[in-house]
Amino acid sequence: MTFSRLGILALHIPDGFLSAPVALVGWLLAIIFVGLAIRKTRDQFDERQIPLMGVMAAFIFAAQAINFPVLGGTSGHLLGGALAAIVLGPWAAVLVMTAVVGLQGLLFQDGGLLVMGWNIVNMGLLAAFTGAAVFRLVRVWPSNGRATLLVGSAVAAWLSVMAAAMATSLELAASGTSPLAIVLPAMLGVHAFIGVGEAVITGGALLLIYSARPDLLQGGASTTGQKSSVWVAAGLVIALIVAFFSLIASGDPDGLERVAEDQGFLGMALEPIYNLLPDYTIPFIENEVVAGILAVMVGTLVIFGLVYFVGRLVRQPKRVS
Repeated sequence: MTFSRLGILALHIPDGFLSAPVALVGWLLAIIFVGLAIRKTRDQFDERQIPLMGVMAAFIFAAQAINFPVLGGTSGHLLGGALAAIVLGPWAAVLVMTAVVGLQGLLFQDGGLLVMGWNIVNMGLLAAFTGAAVFRLVRVWPSNGRATLLVGSAVAAWLSVMAAAMATSLELAASGTSPLAIVLPAMLGVHAFIGVGEAVITGGALLLIYSARPDLLQGGASTTGQKSSVWVAAGLVIALIVAFFSLIASGDPDGLERVAEDQGFLGMALEPIYNLLPDYTIPFIENEVVAGILAVMVGTLVIFGLVYFVGRLVRQPKRVS
């Protein structure tokens, strides 16, 4: 399997790493919990709050395209589950992350289709609920404000990465891909450093939100008294700017790719069964950098529209007979 300049994005499991029975369990869990997320969020958002889901998804998608270097010639990137859960609540974050992971797999062939269930569970469900639970615990401290926000979000983000890495290790071991005694410490070791980057990005993003729109962090992202079109446009512009800087993404292997290479199972990754915009490129554009930037920008706009549509669909009131 050939990997692009963006590499296998952190914790996006490719097809071939997991056995068919393990992959099936992942799909069953994903379907169950995404269904619960739809039910739980049906009455959570009003018309002005739904666009926030789209903006958050656009930012996370764009930020995931920027791999940052960590120790030992390894790279990592934002997962975003904790960030989405802190701003939107964990169930809405599951929907956002499901859309992001789904688009990455279906449109860009990033992450396998057979194992997409576990990618959704690991990066969506586990990361979101771990981040939300830890952040809620920290926020009950007597102090509040920026310090508590930064500490709480940083710890929540770091632990969300570790939870996802642990789950991935268990899935690899259950599939017979690598013994747990080997893959677990390897995954946790490298993702402990990647988690630091997650903590910094998550804390910085939340501090920016707190400074500009503190109401978004109060009671599930209230937008009362604000012109939603202004902050939606601003958020989307920020996401597109982040997407542009995907050109500086590190070319080093990410956490999962590094572990797979070191432990000798990287060759088990299967080629995708089809290609649309493979590896975040646009086939008819010859310049690799330009193609990559445009592909990420297209994905950023598509995921915003997709999540906005899903939010409206979930919010749609039941017909009265």
